[in-house]
Amino acid sequence: MDEARKVDRGSTDVGCPVRQDPDGTWRITGYAAGRAFLRATGTVQAGLGVETVQRMPARVRRPVLYRDGPEHREHRRQTARFFTPRRVDETYRPIAERVADDQVRRLRAAGEVDLADLAFRLAIDVTSAVIGLTESRPGIQARLERFFPERFGTPGFTSPRGLYWVGRQVHNWSAFYLADVRPAVRARRTRRRDDLISHLLDEGCHSGEVLGECLTFAAAGMVTTREFVVVSAWHLFTDDALRARYLAADEPGRFAVLHELLRLEPVIGHLRRRTTEPVELPGPDGPVTVPPGALVQVDVHTTNLDPDAAGPEPLAARPGRPLADGTAATGLTFGDGAHRCPGSHIAVLETDAFLTRLFAQEGLRMTNAPRVTFKEEIAGYELRGLRVAI
Repeated sequence: MDEARKVDRGSTDVGCPVRQDPDGTWRITGYAAGRAFLRATGTVQAGLGVETVQRMPARVRRPVLYRDGPEHREHRRQTARFFTPRRVDETYRPIAERVADDQVRRLRAAGEVDLADLAFRLAIDVTSAVIGLTESRPGIQARLERFFPERFGTPGFTSPRGLYWVGRQVHNWSAFYLADVRPAVRARRTRRRDDLISHLLDEGCHSGEVLGECLTFAAAGMVTTREFVVVSAWHLFTDDALRARYLAADEPGRFAVLHELLRLEPVIGHLRRRTTEPVELPGPDGPVTVPPGALVQVDVHTTNLDPDAAGPEPLAARPGRPLADGTAATGLTFGDGAHRCPGSHIAVLETDAFLTRLFAQEGLRMTNAPRVTFKEEIAGYELRGLRVAI
């Protein structure tokens, strides 16, 4: 079978699409079951540090990622205007194109760069416009690099190493707040803008709560987009036919290529939730009921390769492939249901804006393939060291 994936996550066999592991965790590897579970209302967020958030005082407003039920749905309804196709096209496209041009000029001036550096700057500037982080002091990229390092340690109070990571975490939170969040909040307390921070202030959020939302969006909109830009470029550099198809296509055709790469290479490999009531899921031999209180993991990197959804040869890169009814072109890469990523179209648009400009450069070449590391808590990959030169 033709396998196009660059990031090896082990077995791609769906096997039993809904099963319980020996440790009690329910695992979903089938697309239909994964989609049904993510759309179920009787679940709450698990993983992604939710245990820490739950220990916060009840009076503190949780970031949207950690909320569920009516409160979450109302927040998503009120903020949907920031992510409509028209808003993306009219407001964020010009920003993405301008920043993409800037990054290509950086490449031309330097001659050779690490692509992840250019991709991160692109993602930061576009996501900052959505959030409202437009009064930041110089150095936001370095601050975010420190906040989201390639390797994390475990904070704690019982060892020198743990204390180091506690101190580092506090320092990084403080630096991002003082240099990025506080200036934006102050400006919007004086005059509201049409952005997320202004909306949060209208809801009565204090600065600490705004900080939590900004960090959530930074992780979701900046860090993941950086990885997707790099993995997409890696595919285009090493697949002549795919690159030729991408560069010859109109925008919908290019988006189809990127959607297929998102299906093959989801940046976050699994999603975890906990059931609050029985959840019935489709199985090969009839419905399967997951009991309340169960920890459930949706293995996105496997559900996206389910041949019942993606068709034959699901490991091949075939943009525009025929899909089963109800199957998204990106699979479950952006999630589904109430917590589906609202910025999916922005991520694809800014990636396309950058890659079309990058690959239009005469003499462009990849001088070094990236090294791949994983963040086990989300089965997410990081790609560093993919160097490009002109």
